[in-house]
Amino acid sequence: MKTKADPRFDAYLAKSAKFAQPILWHLRALVHTGCPEAEETIKWGHPGFVYRGKLFCGLAAFKAHSTFGFWHQGMEKIIAQNLGQTDQAMGLLGRITRLANLPDDRTMIRYIQTAAKLIDSDAPARPPPKPKKPLPVPADLTAALRKNQAAAATFEKFSPSHRREYVEWITEAKRDETRQKRLTTTLEWLAEGKARNWKYMNC
Repeated sequence: MKTKADPRFDAYLAKSAKFAQPILWHLRALVHTGCPEAEETIKWGHPGFVYRGKLFCGLAAFKAHSTFGFWHQGMEKIIAQNLGQTDQAMGLLGRITRLANLPDDRTMIRYIQTAAKLIDSDAPARPPPKPKKPLPVPADLTAALRKNQAAAATFEKFSPSHRREYVEWITEAKRDETRQKRLTTTLEWLAEGKARNWKYMNC
């Protein structure tokens, strides 16, 4: 890969179902082969790529299938002409449950290169969804940060996406005991300058 890997991308793949991991790794490699300038990112909770400042393509893994699609509307017609109508799964290639569901590598790379050319030509592209508003910091985390200067300093300098990861982790806890445990761990990791997914950053 010619571009630097995004550790959040690695973390997502590591947490995905076993059937999905070889699919996502393969798609990731194909995008970098077909469009070396594409940059990895996380958009709305799923891995994606940006090309020359514009949303390029994205992939996702669910319990029983994976998906892949391009953001440029022009790709919908191109892929539909080649593959026919896809099912109702998110993405343009339908429900992907194994590598054999994907078009051959040569075709995929051609799709990727075509999508890049559409962006280069300044053809109309699908407007990206509005970015998420910052999540409000829960009262218990705010109170805890006031008592831990090191953790508070790290939290303050973090990007909105890194702060969101901690806030979501705490607020999604279903039991008070779990929430308190996550809050304690959050303070420990923040005090050490660690992001929520620090374990995967050197993968």
